[in-house]
Amino acid sequence: MELSLEDSLCLNVMLATGVRAIRIDEPALTIYGLTDKGEATVKLHPVGRKEQYLKLVRETLSEHALDSPGGYPVYLRRWTRMGQNLGENLDKLLLLGEPEAVISVAYSPKITNELARDAWWVMATADNARRMLERPCVVEGSMGKVLAEYLVEHLPFETDPHQIINSVRIVLQPGLLDEESRLSLWHKTKHNNAYYVGFLECVPDNLPNPASPRADWITVRNTLAALIEDGNPYARLLERILSGQGQTFLRISEEVMLQPSTQDVVRALFNAMAGYFSAIQHIDPAREANLETVLSESQALLDNASGNPALQAVLAVAPTLRAEIQAMLVLSACNQAITAPILNRTTAVGTLMRRKLEPITSVVHKHMSALM
Repeated sequence: MELSLEDSLCLNVMLATGVRAIRIDEPALTIYGLTDKGEATVKLHPVGRKEQYLKLVRETLSEHALDSPGGYPVYLRRWTRMGQNLGENLDKLLLLGEPEAVISVAYSPKITNELARDAWWVMATADNARRMLERPCVVEGSMGKVLAEYLVEHLPFETDPHQIINSVRIVLQPGLLDEESRLSLWHKTKHNNAYYVGFLECVPDNLPNPASPRADWITVRNTLAALIEDGNPYARLLERILSGQGQTFLRISEEVMLQPSTQDVVRALFNAMAGYFSAIQHIDPAREANLETVLSESQALLDNASGNPALQAVLAVAPTLRAEIQAMLVLSACNQAITAPILNRTTAVGTLMRRKLEPITSVVHKHMSALM
């Protein structure tokens, strides 16, 4: 089988015009080409079976772009989606009319703003947008706001909490959303608290509608002023968590912890909380310590502060904050690992999951309350 004379001629004319990307509309049997002057179109006239004819078209495109009729090796799907395409011939991959080739470009760490623009023209999907917005050059380029706007508009249609959290985290990168869009996104948390987790991960110190600082915040800040100035991590974290933004972080974290919808939300929340207190993390996350270990080692560190000059310095000038320091030590180690003994043995979600998690969440809540 060969391409019809008309299709072969039109396709070669399109390719000769400096086309930057190719998109194939299979149901409509139409090829679209993106050029510097706009879109070019070739309407196909299949000879024989449509599937075989489209395969022949892709072979022609591959021969032009890669000097090989074999096309993009789709068996490299896993390799592609791990972001292993380091930049060779990225522009050529957009000429193949292959979805996996476009995904390879979107996932590549070597993508540019211009390539992101062309890849988006070929295949506008939420996953491609998220991947491209992981690259600073795209975030800072003209495509950054375009992709972020798409993700925000697409969020109501997302059903996977993991993808919701990821999308929120990504669009909250500096410079992508204006304040109105940011507040609009925040208001969506009323219907799905997975949105909250994205805010907690990405902008823990810049949450909308901040609460008032704890009543003793100014006193604590003045007491610890010298240590804060010297960069003492315990003093700085105390000043941070007792501030209005710190209290907001705790309030929102508590709200999500009381009503998480899925296991993904639980894991992401605990990681976000541990990340907030990571400056004083004292247990290697790789250990995957359980709650009992976290509590015992946090207490041991507090009881033997003489081996930790920074901790000892804070206790010396603010001994009344011992309970708050202990709470921070516990929370710094409460990542998703402490939920594993329960969540790894069940597929429960909703109310049943929350009930199973109560032995953990009640303890965590107690330590959060010590800071509020």
